Amino acid sequence: MEGVSSVVVATAAFVGTHFLLSHPLRRPLVGVVGETPFLGIYSLISFVTLGAMVWAYRTAPATPMLWEIDDIGWAIATVIMLAASVLLMGSVLGNPALPTGGAAVHVPDDVRGVFAVTRHPMMWSLALWGISHILVFPVAKNIVVCAGVIILALVGAAFQDQKKRRLQPTAWKDWVSKTSYWPFAAILDGRARMASFGAPALVGGLVLWLGASWAHTPLSGWAAGVWRWIAI
Repeated sequence: MEGVSSVVVATAAFVGTHFLLSHPLRRPLVGVVGETPFLGIYSLISFVTLGAMVWAYRTAPATPMLWEIDDIGWAIATVIMLAASVLLMGSVLGNPALPTGGAAVHVPDDVRGVFAVTRHPMMWSLALWGISHILVFPVAKNIVVCAGVIILALVGAAFQDQKKRRLQPTAWKDWVSKTSYWPFAAILDGRARMASFGAPALVGGLVLWLGASWAHTPLSGWAAGVWRWIAI
């Protein structure tokens, strides 16, 4: 388990520094060095800790899988990744949660598409990525990294709500009233309705899903997604 310990440390460093620099340390550091140098420091630390996590993962031995994965499990993971891809691509345009550079948050009058599902579609797409990859490759080092990504995404989304509520209280309160943190919660209680997802989400998500799953074969030697059942 020595190799797995290095994965734990590297993952904790990546996730922990992200939280610290995004929230409690951001304001004091910006006050000392300025916004632009801070962004450089933040990017450097993110790059270094991400690289350390990837290196630790690649060098750690694969422990025995905690459960066997069959075609049913692969099919479930494939569907989860399709949903994650649609959420990710749909979150790129018109997302009030994205950084605004101090400008006012624009809240759409009508909540549609992925934002009707959750106001944090990008974060949930990352969490779903982690869940699906734990499902199909349940070895210790992979569970650690994927769990780190899940924590970073979902806890980060909650912190994002707090930050936006502090910086843009009126606009964010309006957005929260129309949407939900948990997927489909706003639809179930009548605050939002399932509507058109649009081409960027559906077409972009489908292309991303097909391309990323195809890339698993040359990158990892494992066929993933629909390519497990399609001869290429």
